[in-house]
Amino acid sequence: QVFTFNRVEIRVQPSVKVKNGAPMSIICHADVSKNTDFQLKHNFTVFKDGKPVFRTVSDKEDARFEIPVARSSDTGDYECTVKAGGKLSFSDSVYVWVAGMTKPILTADKKEVLEGEVVKLRCELPEEVPPLEFFFRKIKTNSAPKEKRVPEQNQNFSEVEYYVEEGDNILQFDCFGKRQVRSGWESSQHSNKTLVTVKEPFIKPTLITVRSSNITEGDQIEFECSTVAARMRGIEIILQKNRTILNSVRDKKFLKYSTVATQEDSGEYLCKVEQGAVSKTTKLNVFVSELFPKPSLSASMTKLDESKDLILNCSIKSFQRANFSIVRKSSSGDILLKNSGVLTLKVNVNDTGSYTCKAEVKGIVKESKPVRINVYAPVSKPILSVVSGSPEVVLGKPLQLICRSVMGTPPITFTFYKGDEVKKNVTNDTYAMFLDEDIGLNDNGGYKCDARNNHSSGVKTSNILNVTVIVPIRDASLGSVPYGEVEVGSDTTFLCSVKEGSWPIDFKFFKKTDHEVLLHEVRVYSDRTIWHKKTMKRKDTGTYYCMASNQASVDVRSHPITISVILAAWHKGVIAAFVLTAIAGAGALALWWFSCKKKKAKGPSMEMSGSALAPNLTSEKLTRQPSDGNYYSGSGYIEDNENHMKSTDESKGPDLESAEVDYTEVEVSTLDPHRAPEQKGTETVYSEIRKTNN
Repeated sequence: QVFTFNRVEIRVQPSVKVKNGAPMSIICHADVSKNTDFQLKHNFTVFKDGKPVFRTVSDKEDARFEIPVARSSDTGDYECTVKAGGKLSFSDSVYVWVAGMTKPILTADKKEVLEGEVVKLRCELPEEVPPLEFFFRKIKTNSAPKEKRVPEQNQNFSEVEYYVEEGDNILQFDCFGKRQVRSGWESSQHSNKTLVTVKEPFIKPTLITVRSSNITEGDQIEFECSTVAARMRGIEIILQKNRTILNSVRDKKFLKYSTVATQEDSGEYLCKVEQGAVSKTTKLNVFVSELFPKPSLSASMTKLDESKDLILNCSIKSFQRANFSIVRKSSSGDILLKNSGVLTLKVNVNDTGSYTCKAEVKGIVKESKPVRINVYAPVSKPILSVVSGSPEVVLGKPLQLICRSVMGTPPITFTFYKGDEVKKNVTNDTYAMFLDEDIGLNDNGGYKCDARNNHSSGVKTSNILNVTVIVPIRDASLGSVPYGEVEVGSDTTFLCSVKEGSWPIDFKFFKKTDHEVLLHEVRVYSDRTIWHKKTMKRKDTGTYYCMASNQASVDVRSHPITISVILAAWHKGVIAAFVLTAIAGAGALALWWFSCKKKKAKGPSMEMSGSALAPNLTSEKLTRQPSDGNYYSGSGYIEDNENHMKSTDESKGPDLESAEVDYTEVEVSTLDPHRAPEQKGTETVYSEIRKTNN
């Protein structure tokens, strides 16, 4: 028994789009080929959106899944599988759309409510499967419906609450649902309409005045506000004017409020009745006639010098029957100056301030607009100075000036001058600042300032401020005579100069060593200075430079120069004479040693101590002879080192002042009495030579 699946297919009857509520069939068909006519059991399974919804076993090649009443929840992707004889085959997927949704059912928890209460509604979509969206509508006569959207993910119904507002008389509610399908959103029909009747908890309030017309300032004005309520508990009546609460009562249906009318009482009044969330209002406009106009205050002068007379006059146009008073305003309250319409006083600076007058008729008090009175003391002569304190400024740097008046009523206007040119005007209380950023070489004076206020004395001018412009040092240079090489014992003159710079100038001379050594410093009123260094020595060889500075506080350093201190010609002659003497001594020593050797060969050996030669050599007086040689001949050498040069103390006289000490090594042959005559030894002997200027 051999068979094979040719194909498995799925069909929908009557079509893949079915109207909601109509019957629908899902047919699964297996096309099988057999080698003989034998009976084959087929296991059919129908899937919707990947989940099995129908199973059957049949020896037929068709299986039918009947849905007698199709609902929107039956929309989805369908496929089927057929299993037989250990073989399995699948159909393609087909999308079935059940168009339309069931009609929702709407219910309300109340059929009759009061204003301010809440109505709870429930909308249900029977036989529909979530997720769903519900839409509730509140329908009011002569107005657009108010809609609320509520999504539901896990249930096919939804509940919502509606607040019943003032003016809601007869209300209708309905609802509908939506679900998402492959082509978009699908909506249901609208539900049945539910009618809700609304009752008022209280009527709109009534607001009246006892004297409704011809209200004049000074009259007693009385307001009455009332309402009718179904229940008085929790009811509140409030009387307002311009957001200000004038009076209120609770758990009563009647409110009264009275006051003496003023012109400020004209305007709109509001009576509001509240109970729970319900609020109803009534408005009333009231006009109060003026009994008399506001007074006006006049001053003989509003700006005047101290010690002058000031006259204040309070009056009402075309009205004389009033009680006047003149007051001065202050932060702590009004200060009564006089109960009269006229005030005369001799002013001082403390009388500066705002003044008003008041008028009273029949208990009504009105106040004039304030008048500002300014009393001025004259400014004192201003003082102009440099902010830094010193009347000096470095060329290229800004100069900041301050002008100050110790006395004078502010505001004070300060004017700065550079020469005869106005540079700046500043209005301040007691001082003003001026920054001059354009300082030139010729700006050595001519600054002044003026000060003035509203006093009649006029302008006061400061003294002229002279400012010194300091030119910074530029391009320092150093030279010497002689230049480069200087003989030992001679003098050297150093010249340090600058190309530009204000006097006085501080010059400093330095020699470079491991650290800078200050050799000489001087302050001069010149652009150059000379320093004589006497008696140059070998240790003075090195690099020199100078540094210049002035009040600009900028140190300018010159390029360095190198000075080499060398031996004089006669010094070289002395060294040559010493070398020749050393050579002659070495020859004599050799002859002596040779003769001693011959005597020793003939008789007993001759003893000779090398130490006996050293005193003779060190005590020799060597004279100087001119020579260009710098070396000693023989087996010795010259140590020419600054550490071996010693100068005598100045108190020993001019002949020894510049004396120096040289040392030389001399090889001396000695005889060892205990060894053979041919053996030689060496011993170093130091000779001390004093070099003097003579």
